[in-house]
Amino acid sequence: MKFKFLEKVAIADIAFEAFGKNLKELFTNVAMAVAETMAEVKTVEPKIKKEIKLENEKVDGLLFDFVGELIYLKDKDAFVFNKFEIDIKEGKLKAVCYGDKINMKKQTLRNDVKAITYHMYKVEKVKEGYKATIVLDV
Repeated sequence: MKFKFLEKVAIADIAFEAFGKNLKELFTNVAMAVAETMAEVKTVEPKIKKEIKLENEKVDGLLFDFVGELIYLKDKDAFVFNKFEIDIKEGKLKAVCYGDKINMKKQTLRNDVKAITYHMYKVEKVKEGYKATIVLDV
């Protein structure tokens, strides 16, 4: 399982858990969950490529910053994504994100995500790899 939405956690927000056998897979699955929250990803064409570079010594901080950047790109440039290539080494993230500008005629939009929250936010090492719990303000 890559990610699952948590139905009865937050009334006005959207909560999910994402999983990965390593950090690269965890970050990819978190990004896909955020993308699915914003739009039906199969309706988004990968026409535009955006590169995100971030640094943070703490994994939970790096993931929080990454999700914040995805939301920022949606707000600033009206981008939604459907594919991610992630590379993480020693507190440095390089993500190549593929998607398109928001187009209500071509895409099925879901939620206007405003922010990632610290409510229930957690990144943890588990037996199978990694797990993140995230609540998005919509």
